[in-house]
Amino acid sequence: MNDLEFIQRCVRRNKSSWEEFVDRYSRLIYSCIKNILNSKYPAQFSQDDFNDLFQEIFLWLCEDNFKKLKSFKAKNGCSFPSWLRQVVVNYTLDYLRRFQPTVSMDRQSDEGISLSDLLTDESSAKVSDVLSGIEKLAQLKECIRKLETEDKYFLELHLNQGMSLEELKRVFRISRGAIDMRKSRIIDRLKNCFKDKGFLLDF
Repeated sequence: MNDLEFIQRCVRRNKSSWEEFVDRYSRLIYSCIKNILNSKYPAQFSQDDFNDLFQEIFLWLCEDNFKKLKSFKAKNGCSFPSWLRQVVVNYTLDYLRRFQPTVSMDRQSDEGISLSDLLTDESSAKVSDVLSGIEKLAQLKECIRKLETEDKYFLELHLNQGMSLEELKRVFRISRGAIDMRKSRIIDRLKNCFKDKGFLLDF
């Protein structure tokens, strides 16, 4: 039985399938919540907070006759664990915005990471000098909006939530090498998009 068939059985309220769902994915959901909350606000969330958010996400997946779970279509070879991880990350970030309602792509994280830091390295010119105009910043934000959903999550966690690459490795459950490749791919896509809009980044 593939992922889509399994989820379809769950939303049809097959008892054994739902029990298997809870057993199979509870740890993924819980660990994802805990990694994000602890990474951004260490020691500020209690065990009860983790448990409450965990229950809240499970209820959300079930509400409106499993509306959210029904949106999983296994498109482009996306596995259900990958889809669920993105869903949980997004929900948890929304939860965090209750504490930080104004999250901006221009804001620096606690580690001093900004979008400029992400797009440059020690050997290159500072992006802050290149992106000095309001128009260029607007174009760059438009390029960010065009990124794939998972890449937007990456930027959200890395820049706005201040998660390190090592922490992101645990959240996305991929190797450090894969995380580095994803960061490099995002940088290239932003550079190419920005270039297509008529602006040249001197890297």
